[in-house]
Amino acid sequence: MDHNPICNEILRAVRQIIRAVDLNSKKLVRQCGLTTPQLVVLKELLSNDLTGSELARQISLSNATVTAIIDRMEKKELVKRRRDTTDRRRVYISLTDAGRSLLSQAPSSLQDSFVKQLELLKDWERSLVLSSLQRVATMMNAQDLEVSPLLESKASLTENPSQQPPS
Repeated sequence: MDHNPICNEILRAVRQIIRAVDLNSKKLVRQCGLTTPQLVVLKELLSNDLTGSELARQISLSNATVTAIIDRMEKKELVKRRRDTTDRRRVYISLTDAGRSLLSQAPSSLQDSFVKQLELLKDWERSLVLSSLQRVATMMNAQDLEVSPLLESKASLTENPSQQPPS
C-alpha cells in the first residue's frame, strides 16, 4: 500500500513500539519466568504487605486480575497469603524468600526504563508526548479501551507464551 512517506514512518514507529513491548515481555518470561504484571506485583510487595484490593488500587489493575496473578504466584511459592489476626476477613499478601530472590535477579522492565527516560523530559515535552499518543489512540479507535498503565504484550497474559488466548 502506498502511503505518504511520513505516514509510513509513523506506522513503522507504532510497529516498533508494539514489537519492543512484545520482545520485552517474552524476554522477561524467558529469563525469570515472570510476566510484566507479576513483576509489578512483586515490586509493589517488596516494601510492605498489602491486601489484594490495596494492591489492585496501587498498580491500577482490577481486583480479579490481581487475584489471578496472586493465585499463580502463590502456586510458585513467590508470595503467600496471611489472614489478619484481628479481622479475619482481611487477607494480606507478602513476598516469600523465593519471591525476594527472584525479584533481585529479575531484569528491569521496559516500563521502568521508559518511565526513567520520561522523567528526564521537561514538562512541555511530556505533555507533547502524551498529546501525540492520545491522538494516535483516538486515530486507532482505542481511546475508550480499558487498560492498565503497564507495558505488556499478550505473551505476558499467560504463564506459557506459546499458549496464547484467542484474539
